[in-house]
Amino acid sequence: MVKKVLIANRGEIALRVLRACKELGISTVAVHSTADNAAMHVRLADESVCIGPPPSRDSYLNIPSILAACEISGADAVHPGYGFLSENARFADILAAHGVTFIGPTAEHIRVMGDKIEAKRTAKRLGIPVVPGSPGAVTDDDEAARIADDIGFPVLVKASAGGGGRGMKVARSRAELPVALQTARAEAGAAFGDDAVYIEKYLGKPRHIEIQVFGDGAGNAIHLGERDCSLQRRHQKVWEEANSPALTPQQRAEIGEICANAVAELGYRGAGTIEFLYEDGQFYFIEMNTRLQVEHPVTEAITGLDLVHEQIRVASGQGLSAKQSEIVFSGHAIECRINAEDPKTFAPSPGTISHYHTPGGLGVRVDSGVYQGYKIPPFYDSLIGKLIVHGRNRTECMMRLRRALDEIVVDGVKTTLPLFRDLVDNADVGAGNYDIHWLEHYLAGDAQG
Repeated sequence: MVKKVLIANRGEIALRVLRACKELGISTVAVHSTADNAAMHVRLADESVCIGPPPSRDSYLNIPSILAACEISGADAVHPGYGFLSENARFADILAAHGVTFIGPTAEHIRVMGDKIEAKRTAKRLGIPVVPGSPGAVTDDDEAARIADDIGFPVLVKASAGGGGRGMKVARSRAELPVALQTARAEAGAAFGDDAVYIEKYLGKPRHIEIQVFGDGAGNAIHLGERDCSLQRRHQKVWEEANSPALTPQQRAEIGEICANAVAELGYRGAGTIEFLYEDGQFYFIEMNTRLQVEHPVTEAITGLDLVHEQIRVASGQGLSAKQSEIVFSGHAIECRINAEDPKTFAPSPGTISHYHTPGGLGVRVDSGVYQGYKIPPFYDSLIGKLIVHGRNRTECMMRLRRALDEIVVDGVKTTLPLFRDLVDNADVGAGNYDIHWLEHYLAGDAQG
């Protein structure tokens, strides 16, 4: 087992990792920018090291500073959390070169799955169902038109690198394709330094379903069921749940087995999430995230497994703690991402939290790094925390969520809590009747519920 973990992140995920390390008896090192001097994970860690000024590029993305912090503290492992350097293959390589364990997959697997075109090729080779599309990047507009004609309009032009909806444009006809290609390339080049794009079939009303997988790096792997992340705004997840209201146990077992077998064949190590669009009973691979997901607590709720414990075990060479036959799915869980944003315009709302009270009771969990008097800095993601509820079934889970939303108090900044209080009482959401476009229509005032 590793002895001292440096947590190369901030906010609620840094605190989440810190708690797991403490439970395992592992010493912790918090790194932080000058803006995060008073952060909760900094207060609770065994040691802390300031790695730079507030801008992420000068602190949380500064590899030399993080490496220096490892040397200063004697940390023998790094947990990257999510975001920042969590899917940076170069970072994983540098740590390995310095004898520091990266709590995540190999640099090779990060590279393969970080390139959406190569990831799609790999998924297809491993037997994972993929969305019909171009075999690689398209550089010629005439070639793009021929491919789009073969697939059938509408089509989606997507950046090969990056995510978050940037470099992604829909072309509903041949006439719209040149502008979609030009715009997507420009956005991709500006956002990711790589203007390569590819084309795939645009699905009209799909759900976003993702499968949590774990591999031990030695050819063994398991799946931990799915999460439904269909309630999204601008391709950003807002509400996640497990299990999906749209899948049957048989569908869950079948797609889970396909994914587990694929990552086993790949020799994958650690946590990963294989993401799909799901429509009319069919799954279509989107991408694989080679890290812990923001929404991992809902999987923990229905399986009883601590995913960060599992990451540390695998990185330490101890293998998986459970076989597939030992994984039991129990009840239903929902997570709401609470952001410091205006609930109507979604503009960021940094500032000082004047009053803060978290809900409690059976089946209620809050993952957050904030506290009363905490000043939310303007430099980072606006996530305040995550409210996770678990019940014996979806009906009980929704009842528990409604009660928890009534209890929670976050004053001093604007938050997205009013949105969740509306959603929990919406008829479509209550029935699990939504797709990836539903929330956008709802916010625009043209969804029924």
